[in-house]
Amino acid sequence: MQSIISISNLSKTYATGFRALKDINLDIRRGEIFALLGPNGAGKTTLIGIVCGILVATAGKVTVDGHDIIKDYRATRALIGLVPQELHTDAFESVWGTVSFSRGLFGKPRDPAHIEKVLRALSLWDKKDDRIMTLSGGMKRRVLIAKALAHEPQILFLDEPTAGVDVELRKDMWQVVRDLRASGVTIILTTHYIEEAEDMADRVGVINKGEIILVENKAELVRKLGKKRMILYLQKKLDALPPALGAHALTLANGGSELVFTYDTQGERTGITTLLDDLNRAGIQFRDLQTEQSSLEDIFVGLVSDRQ
Repeated sequence: MQSIISISNLSKTYATGFRALKDINLDIRRGEIFALLGPNGAGKTTLIGIVCGILVATAGKVTVDGHDIIKDYRATRALIGLVPQELHTDAFESVWGTVSFSRGLFGKPRDPAHIEKVLRALSLWDKKDDRIMTLSGGMKRRVLIAKALAHEPQILFLDEPTAGVDVELRKDMWQVVRDLRASGVTIILTTHYIEEAEDMADRVGVINKGEIILVENKAELVRKLGKKRMILYLQKKLDALPPALGAHALTLANGGSELVFTYDTQGERTGITTLLDDLNRAGIQFRDLQTEQSSLEDIFVGLVSDRQ
């Protein structure tokens, strides 16, 4: 699939000497939803700031739809909509006024029909004449999205877009994101709600300490790095694991009433058959069992922990 953003050997070192990004190489595919995950201070916002022209890189190159972000700044910036983490808006301006003004900043002609469409999609139409200062935090964040969409960008960056937003608003906003993606807009999001990335993203990138440590299709990531757990609900509680079961990846849980077996789904053998045979020989009986697949959050925590 064709890339719409190409990042090559990108680094950023601040005046203090802190190196926020280290030789980042990343391609964002046209029309995808790409989730960039990482702990606080990992470099997510710095990377977005450089691509959007807010920060200047120390080294490296970024192109947006074939345009160099430095040489063709106006062309690249016009292709991008940015929803920042911070709620910076003109408190005394109306919703309609601030969104319309954002469109004008990019040299776009007046288009009341488009502004209305955006406001309706974000459930802001009934607030169009309200001053920003009167809105709730969730509504202000919706206004930020409306401002980012006012000039009809091909790429939308969402930097923690649902931080501080209630569950219902989050659901509405993600439906808007799905609709945008369906219309051909490329979406890059950062989020602390990993279940959102698991639900929304086509691909996932993990950044830690300024370095991209993994980029993978979401389903493939879970398939390759996800592990399964089999939980055995015992008929009788165990005080400790018998020595005969020491060769298995077992832990006791729930006061000794459950045995948890972790196994690799990609291995040639899961070890389940051998485990069940050993349980039988040890006289340990269970009344039920269930299996669980690792979530994207489990994988993310494991990846970041390994790099500490």
